[in-house]
Amino acid sequence: MRYVAAYLLASLGGNQSPSEADIKSILSSVGVGVDDEKLAFVMAQLSGKDINEVLAAGSEKLASVPSGGGVAASGSAGAAAGGAADAPAEEAKKEESEEEESDDDMGFSLFD
Repeated sequence: MRYVAAYLLASLGGNQSPSEADIKSILSSVGVGVDDEKLAFVMAQLSGKDINEVLAAGSEKLASVPSGGGVAASGSAGAAAGGAADAPAEEAKKEESEEEESDDDMGFSLFD
């Protein structure tokens, strides 16, 4: 990820085709080490490509990834199964919150 970020920074700075030396310079300026093998892989994947097209293709791929829909559906299925299961869960939640409250005041403050 650091190599891609450095490549993007170089591109935003006006360098349309950053070299490995450019990426190393950016990363070393902030004290980040460089793994030559990983850098070579990233450079091979991005060589000869317009960074805007790469970003657009990545956005299209991410748009097809499902996110969050399954959680809501399973929650409603559990509620439809029966209300009896909800009561013990609420009691357990109340007990946990009481335990958490008792831990809050330990007689000292971390900032004193």
